[in-house]
Amino acid sequence: MAELTSNEGKNLTIEVDGVSYDRLPLHTHVVTEEDDICDVAETYAVPFLRPGDILFISEKCVACTQQRAIPMKDIKPRRLAVLLSHFVTKTPHGIGLGIPETMEFAIRECGTLRILFAAFCAAIGKLFGQHGWFYIIAGRKAAAIDGPCPNTIPPYNQCVVLGPDDPEKVSREIAERVDSPVLIVDLNDLGGNILGASDTAIDRDLMLRVLRDNPLGQSGEQTPMGIIRRTAAEA
Repeated sequence: MAELTSNEGKNLTIEVDGVSYDRLPLHTHVVTEEDDICDVAETYAVPFLRPGDILFISEKCVACTQQRAIPMKDIKPRRLAVLLSHFVTKTPHGIGLGIPETMEFAIRECGTLRILFAAFCAAIGKLFGQHGWFYIIAGRKAAAIDGPCPNTIPPYNQCVVLGPDDPEKVSREIAERVDSPVLIVDLNDLGGNILGASDTAIDRDLMLRVLRDNPLGQSGEQTPMGIIRRTAAEA
């Protein structure tokens, strides 16, 4: 069996609350809408999973199997989306809603009134030097929308990818197939969220701290899932 190693620039092990955990990325083929996420998890994770492990899967990987990756050429943003996208702060960590195409899907996913209210609150927040109010009001559906980036694996470098549909249910379905607890996670180099967990006993806050440095990577690593495992000394 092949040895699992960390992605370039990422640490294999992290210590949280005095306990050491390994985060083992799993390399896969480029997952598309032609794939079943349960099949993908079974193929790539089951050979490596041990009792006590937790499988974590990128929300984008799950969304792509649900036909929630939309080619840019097929998106026709409304005028409101074009206008609002100009006010989004752009960062080196991703486009977010800073282009009309991603803002268009924020409006579709969250509703026009909610997005307008979120934009209003964000404007007020900026007057007081506060940031992030837009996503607090708009919610996770807006925050989970990813735009195309040059370092994204094709064909997704030309797509808007939405958050996964019903990640809690999906996590349970995958867990049944792989016989191990499963997390659906939204991670980037700024932080993240746990969108779904197959077992209510999982400490989401702890797991988020274990994954806080995004061990799956943010570029072309092609590791959309990984295994959380206590290190041998801790097991």
